[in-house]
Amino acid sequence: MANGECRNKTVITTFLLLEFGDIPEMQPFLFLLFLVIYVVTVIGNILIFVLVVADRHLHKPIYFFLCNLSCLETCYSSTILPRMLSSFLTGDKSISIGSCITQFYFFRSLAATESFLLSMMSYDWYFAVCKPFHYRAVVNSRYCLQLVAWSWMNGFLVMAISCFLISQHSFGGPKFIDHFFCDFAPVIKLSCCDTSLTEMLVFILSSISALPPFLLTLESYMCIITTVQGMSSTTGMQKAFSTCFSHRIVITVFYGSLIIVYVLPKTKTVRALDKVFSVFYTVVTPLLHPLVYSLRNREVKDALSK
Repeated sequence: MANGECRNKTVITTFLLLEFGDIPEMQPFLFLLFLVIYVVTVIGNILIFVLVVADRHLHKPIYFFLCNLSCLETCYSSTILPRMLSSFLTGDKSISIGSCITQFYFFRSLAATESFLLSMMSYDWYFAVCKPFHYRAVVNSRYCLQLVAWSWMNGFLVMAISCFLISQHSFGGPKFIDHFFCDFAPVIKLSCCDTSLTEMLVFILSSISALPPFLLTLESYMCIITTVQGMSSTTGMQKAFSTCFSHRIVITVFYGSLIIVYVLPKTKTVRALDKVFSVFYTVVTPLLHPLVYSLRNREVKDALSK
């Protein structure tokens, strides 16, 4: 659609988020549900962050990664849930285009950073389990800092390009976003300009931030499982399998929902379930990460009991 067609439409400056529908009876329930989830998520992640910083016994590479993950998850949840909770209370579902693009940028940047960071964590665990002698020689604070910095830098850089592409569009016609936050697909379809190039480039960038980290994570866990199967200690093998299984569940939920929403072709069925899959990676995984990665860990439990 050319810019001339944009001029034939009323350019809008505010969107309305439809969220989970306009059913008044459901608003109090949804508010309480997401409030509890948000509070538990923030408290859990901040607790992990404080424990790792305060307890010198947790000053190890894996906990450095977990500390960054906890910080990331706190910011991640806070880009969406506070605004949504406010709309449940006030009924105000409006959001300016500037605020919408800002929310999109920070949320997608943090999601991409988490994708990269989880792959770095799985790679670190692969080194620790499969190549322990090499791990002790290579892994130090500088090495961990480089991996974490690489994850944050790439996450925000990749999504800065996507954000710039969206900001070049004008929006006209319907101003209703059929979602509970400003995500790419429901926002870009409101553009009154040709979106084909933007959609293609954002698809490529989304694929880069989801598929390679997922494949690296998958390969790391497959190698870990192979190594664990060769352990002579039955107790050690059972413990490693239990840890590996719980990690894989969370990783499958996170990467699976990301790939379904941003990478797979948009069939009618997938498009209808976008909100459901989005809840998994925006709300469920930040809630599960402190429990799966940290609070089940013996060293973290010992730090909590002090």
